[in-house]
Amino acid sequence: MRITIHGAAGEVTGSCHLLEFGRQQVLLDVGMIQGGHEETQRNRDAFPFDLKRLDAVVISHAHIDHLGRLPLLVKRGYSGPVYTHRATADLARIMLEDSASLAAADAERDNRRKLRAGEEPDAEPLYSLGDVADALRLLRALDYDEPTEILPGLTLTLRDAGHILGSASVSLTGETPKGPRTLVFSGDIGPRGTPIMRDPAPVPKADLVLLESTYGDRLHRTRDSTIDELGEVFDIAAHERGNVLIPAFAVGRSQELLYWMAENYERWHLDRWQVYLDSPMALKVTETYARHKALLDSPARAAWNGSGNPFGLPNLRLVSSVQDSQALNQRGGGCVIIAGSGMCNGGRIRHHLRHNLWRENAHVVFVGYQARGTLGRRLVDGADFVDIFGERIRVKARRHTIGGLSAHADQNGLSQWYGQIPLHPRVLLVHGEDEAREGLRVRLGEQYGCDVRVPEAGEQFDV
Repeated sequence: MRITIHGAAGEVTGSCHLLEFGRQQVLLDVGMIQGGHEETQRNRDAFPFDLKRLDAVVISHAHIDHLGRLPLLVKRGYSGPVYTHRATADLARIMLEDSASLAAADAERDNRRKLRAGEEPDAEPLYSLGDVADALRLLRALDYDEPTEILPGLTLTLRDAGHILGSASVSLTGETPKGPRTLVFSGDIGPRGTPIMRDPAPVPKADLVLLESTYGDRLHRTRDSTIDELGEVFDIAAHERGNVLIPAFAVGRSQELLYWMAENYERWHLDRWQVYLDSPMALKVTETYARHKALLDSPARAAWNGSGNPFGLPNLRLVSSVQDSQALNQRGGGCVIIAGSGMCNGGRIRHHLRHNLWRENAHVVFVGYQARGTLGRRLVDGADFVDIFGERIRVKARRHTIGGLSAHADQNGLSQWYGQIPLHPRVLLVHGEDEAREGLRVRLGEQYGCDVRVPEAGEQFDV
């Protein structure tokens, strides 16, 4: 049994790893590479493995950086089974159809620009809605904690990773000449005690662990401190009579934000605001949460069973149409606008940023990880000017990073999750920038005395 690292080595997007079990091959995730133009163009490269030899695919969860290239894999010839949790299978349709629609719109916009410049309009989307439909037909839905033989002699078990709805840590166990061996891929690990989601489930056995390291070098603020911090942002913004923009992923962050707002409605004096969820995709995702509420933690299930929706706010407006979204940009203040995408590299948030970043009384609140090369990362890093839709925008808005609302465990949470695995097996740190991986490598080595590696893309390791 051997694993090859093909993605998310020294970066946080593009999760992709190939497991060889005898002559059989299983791909773990096939995520989109996100960032600026240079990063995203890598999505068009040939896959670094032979698709004809690929027997199965396992998807850890529904974020685009973990499943976004699945339709491309199918477009280029893969036709085997794709195993994932049943909630992820439901979310995959929403995420991938949106991804294909955005790609088509981007290609159309590029071609219009080339025509105006007298150039040949040759931009094509990475994949189409038809490719998405072909990929969705390959999905095989599983439940947590139900061992399933996906190939002769190879058993897959999914365990709740506590990150988003349906997120899973992946265990693959097979008999080898050296006896049974188990590879564990953490997927993305959520923090303990977060609203809505259950805590990450422990893994009972592993011989080798692929562990995410997004926040491997830092600690999040406590939940109480985070609540106070957000309250201060709303107080300052209300005094300055500006708008508050919150870029948020449609899966996970949007739902948790609304939950926090409902819980702290009076404490944050949210009656001063009109709150908008400007994300048609987030609305569809919230309906999916309702269908899978048995996967949520006890308070969220109780709230849903009691009211039908734990995200209810008296001043919340759900925005679907483009016209209503555009109308928000006529509002000079008094709005809290939650919109995608979470890294500001697409979606409606870019339009709202274009109309608000130059305002001194506007506030932008970042509640999720911002990958290198994205507009969100440039803003978090303090850029004075940014380009949006070809227009140079002066950044005068105040920027706030609220790490305590992240859906990723911090260094303590990652160390705790790993520490529950008996005998502390070897670790490969993936899905993190090099600084984060190095911080977690030192922490795990000192705390557990384990063998921790920081692999590069293309490296192979025996299980």
